[in-house]
Amino acid sequence: MLQLSVAVAAGTIPLGPNTPSGSIAPYLKPNANPKKKKGKAGPKPGHDGHYRPIPTRIDKRQTHQLEVCPCCQGALQRTDRQRLRIIEDIPDDLHAQTTEHTIHRDWCPKCKKQVEPVVPDALPGCQLGHRTTVLSAWLHYGLGTTTSQILEVFNGHLQMKLSAGGLTEIWHRLAEVLEPWYEQIHRECLLAGVLHADETGWRTEGVTSWLWCFARDDATYYRIHPKRGHEALKVFFTEAFQGVLVSDFWKAYDIVTQKRQKCWPHLLRDLTAVDEGSESGEDWPEFCKKLWRIYADAVRLEAGIEELQQESYDSRLLRLKTRITDLAVRPWTNRHARRLAKRLFDYGDDLLTFLEIEGVPKSNNKGEREIRPGVMMRKVSFGSYSQQGARTRSILMSIYRTLKLRDLDPLKETESALRTYTLTGKLPALPVKLSSGE
Repeated sequence: MLQLSVAVAAGTIPLGPNTPSGSIAPYLKPNANPKKKKGKAGPKPGHDGHYRPIPTRIDKRQTHQLEVCPCCQGALQRTDRQRLRIIEDIPDDLHAQTTEHTIHRDWCPKCKKQVEPVVPDALPGCQLGHRTTVLSAWLHYGLGTTTSQILEVFNGHLQMKLSAGGLTEIWHRLAEVLEPWYEQIHRECLLAGVLHADETGWRTEGVTSWLWCFARDDATYYRIHPKRGHEALKVFFTEAFQGVLVSDFWKAYDIVTQKRQKCWPHLLRDLTAVDEGSESGEDWPEFCKKLWRIYADAVRLEAGIEELQQESYDSRLLRLKTRITDLAVRPWTNRHARRLAKRLFDYGDDLLTFLEIEGVPKSNNKGEREIRPGVMMRKVSFGSYSQQGARTRSILMSIYRTLKLRDLDPLKETESALRTYTLTGKLPALPVKLSSGE
């Protein structure tokens, strides 16, 4: 413990190249180099500027005219000259609408029972309407706003008295109703031709668990699980996955499928980190240079800079695989070169899948971007305080993120679904992305 305290004070704790930024003390982080501006901001000379479009709907009109001159207080001569100015704003007295519903019960002589109409504006037994439910849930699980901040908006600006416990309870009910959408997202991800995967730490009831993210082009599935190994992956991959899994080099992903694409930027970041460190001697420069050349040649082959016949393309691809193998089996003296050579030995072919299957990217950028909202929410929420809260977060984050990927309005779609569910007892199918012509 004393040695650890001394290391912390001296700032000499060893940090890996993939150490999360949040795990590094601020005083240990290097200063960022300010980026040089490439040119003057704004449009180029001769180009038209871009302005906010004028609204097509005018809700209110006002006329402004002076009675006297503001400079000398003298009388004014009226002219026909005038100008228009458009101002958009929100009403100054926003407040909740309280509606009293009188529900008539009538007797059905055929069914021998009393019947009454269904009120479609709220879930059964709930005093909060659908708009309040979906707006508050979207602010929390879609945008990452904290519960206390949401209460500030509703209790103050919207003049609607809510409590943290009341919001949490209605969010749990919303997740329960929308769970079929969550399961549909799960099924769609399992059918993806290319699926991105990533994971990050998450605290549940004060215990470390993991937020898993699986993403395709039009859907993202989140799940909080106590394990980081193959146990969590078996929960998601309930059937054989036939697509290509794009991920980092975490060993647990190896059980999923034989068709994998490992993330090149993860590997290249390791090279850069060693270059910037103090252990880049011995034969490290040679190893680093050869690996960078392999990557550059692979990118050039993918870009199709040279028009090649299929036979020539396959020959160059085979040559790249051979070069990776040669790099992996060579007895390097530098320990970082040996470490990364072992990674090349294990995943050499998985680094070149993007050259063999069309549509497969060479990086897991998609997976990292999709898990980023969860990372940002973790910074302000500090995790989940119950298993039910973790389940609710997994469901609603998946739904809101998927609706965003499909260019759909999350408030409109979820409110419409709740209204249909309230009237019929059945949830409609998860909306699909509209084509550009619709």
